[in-house]
Amino acid sequence: MTRDMSDVTQVKDGPSVNSWLLAATTKCRTWWSRRHGQAPPSGDTGARLLPEREQAGPAAESTLWRMRTTVKDEPGSLAALCAALAGQRVDILSLQTHPLAEGTVDEFLLRAPGALEGAELTRAVAGAGGTDTWIERADTHDLVDAPTRVLGLATRTALDAAELPLALRQLLGRCTIRSSPAVPAGGGRGPEGVPVEGALEETVLRLRAPEGGVITVERPYLPFTPTEFARARALVELDARLGPRVPRSQDVLTLPEGNDITVRRADTGDLEAARAMHERCSSRTLSMRYHGPVGDADRYLNHLLSPRFGRTLAVQTASGRIVGLGHLLWDGDETEVALLVEDAWQRRGIGAELLERLVGMAVEAGCESVYAVTQSSNTGMVAAMRGLELPLDYQIEEGTLVITARLAPQQSVMGVTGA
Repeated sequence: MTRDMSDVTQVKDGPSVNSWLLAATTKCRTWWSRRHGQAPPSGDTGARLLPEREQAGPAAESTLWRMRTTVKDEPGSLAALCAALAGQRVDILSLQTHPLAEGTVDEFLLRAPGALEGAELTRAVAGAGGTDTWIERADTHDLVDAPTRVLGLATRTALDAAELPLALRQLLGRCTIRSSPAVPAGGGRGPEGVPVEGALEETVLRLRAPEGGVITVERPYLPFTPTEFARARALVELDARLGPRVPRSQDVLTLPEGNDITVRRADTGDLEAARAMHERCSSRTLSMRYHGPVGDADRYLNHLLSPRFGRTLAVQTASGRIVGLGHLLWDGDETEVALLVEDAWQRRGIGAELLERLVGMAVEAGCESVYAVTQSSNTGMVAAMRGLELPLDYQIEEGTLVITARLAPQQSVMGVTGA
């Protein structure tokens, strides 16, 4: 694990994203897995109801549902399903079919009477021959047809390499996505390779990342279909063909003492400038940030600056020096914030500015929360997170404090603009 030292915060890298960085990560990763364990849904109706969305909000006049069921590949099977749904006064808004070696997976977007429970729907589908049925509440965002949604995800990916994990998650539904580099930041062996065409194993698919690593997607509650695998592979191939790319917009800000700084996106092209900042940082600042030998700090930068693992903001002076870095790291299905500010530029509001912008980027990316990991004695981090004026959760174990900020959909954060 790693930790930042800035004017208001000390944060360390998350247990999943940088698990190979330090041996100490293992303990925190085990605790974090207990806290965020992903258990499969349960039910005794032949369907799997996803509870967190099943319980969302009171019944309305009508309710949107996403449902997936498997039927025999024979004439009349789909017609029987449609008749069963019509008998429950359910409208079919969209339908996608996923052919299998045996049978077909039909995926529906449904509008049902508000009083109709998911269990009643699945019983009707089971009576019409549907098996292995999964159902969850949908919302108005699901009303976009599949081709339009895929094109939108492809456009986002084309504009920003950091969008690929998020695009895959939106393409495949709720899942955990991890990118593993070919060579870990701390050295040692990388992950086992995958074939050029990728690999599909029930609830896990693996794709070869453009830079030589592996992208692993897991969805324990629902097996992937060959159609979904092909779509994900096409999105990754698009990313590979376009090569490294990061939006180049930037903001110029004036600090309270009058100095102008520039906040912009950064990537591996800033590696040398980031190393130079390390050289100007004190040993205490680096050790607080990385929780390991100070001499190893540079080894983590290539990973942290890679858009494959998240987004990075750099703070640059008028002379062109980088004096601060803020990371928004994709940690499986979680999102972490991490900061580092050079000693001479601490306590000038740079850390708070970076934190606000990172949270704003997380909101734009559709993240439900962000978390920071620090020491329980770090009152500065607590104050910084409180300054966001967001609902906060605190978890502490053996001196390690995890502060999670819950983000409301489309929430705006004061002072956040595009960077």
